[in-house]
Amino acid sequence: MSDELPERGRVAFYDTKSYARVYFDAAGAAGGMEIVYQEFRLEAANAFTAEGGVAACVFVNDKVDRRCLEALAGIGVGLVALRCAGFNNVDVKAAGELGLTVVRVPAYSPHAVAEHAVALLLTLNRKIHRAYNRVRELNFSLGGLVGFDLFEKRVGIVGTGKIGRIAAQIFRGFGCEVIAYDPFPQVEWAQANGVEYAGFEELMRTCDVVSLHLPLTPETHHLLNAESISRMKKGAYLINTSRGKLVDSAAVIQALKSGQLGGVALDVYEEEEGVFFEDHSETALQDDVLARLLTFPNVLVTSHQAFLTEEALRAIAETTMDSIGRFARGEAAVAERVVK
Repeated sequence: MSDELPERGRVAFYDTKSYARVYFDAAGAAGGMEIVYQEFRLEAANAFTAEGGVAACVFVNDKVDRRCLEALAGIGVGLVALRCAGFNNVDVKAAGELGLTVVRVPAYSPHAVAEHAVALLLTLNRKIHRAYNRVRELNFSLGGLVGFDLFEKRVGIVGTGKIGRIAAQIFRGFGCEVIAYDPFPQVEWAQANGVEYAGFEELMRTCDVVSLHLPLTPETHHLLNAESISRMKKGAYLINTSRGKLVDSAAVIQALKSGQLGGVALDVYEEEEGVFFEDHSETALQDDVLARLLTFPNVLVTSHQAFLTEEALRAIAETTMDSIGRFARGEAAVAERVVK
């Protein structure tokens, strides 16, 4: 990238949707940035479309591998800005070698995701989605709609970052006994909020509900697999609003069929790229595993919408555009740098 950056920075946005653009338009205008929106996902073959910009702004399903980063660096793009917290879709090692800066939004509205996790559980447990469809067809019967009280149930929170801690506190508000697991426990927070830390094995074995709130790393890939699910309390509910690849979907299907899992609520899916965020209502679903999951009456799936609140979208836009603006002016980025 040249040493003389334009006063008005140009940014190429990828995988954009109308519900987010209004927030980025406002934030971009405030920062004097020019935004070029692309609906397609970024990958090596189309990286040339970022030419003339100071940054490429990407989302969770853009494929920012080494070839893509080499293409971006070759046309003078110096910054990859993730408008999300996770960065497992970016080859950060290659970015560092190529001299590219990568930033993310480490926290936007942890309340949005935590609240969605609890909403998923309440909806699934109390069969609200099924009751809603019945009533619209004038079927007011209650058969098959029995749920259970959350009060005094044991809820396991796997991962106590900002989202996990808020989820734990919400469950405490329901009168749940909350057990947490994290390699780096927040002891003072736990003591102040009536949360008890335990080992992963104990959490899996004793909890009525297990909710995942941790990043995807090589160590956490398929953390919930056939073996670990078999050690869960029989009939337990599993909630995942973090990363799809934390969960082995095939193992979940087998556990649902055997009754080992009592219910599963997912806002993420391990092979969601090309499926989530898109309208497939006029075509056949090509993912057989996801199609099978959707046939279970005790499975609830939303398409990666836990972050989708006004507060979160505004915070994501403002933090992302502020970071891009600072980079263009040669200042330190506000959003957490993944690669400097």
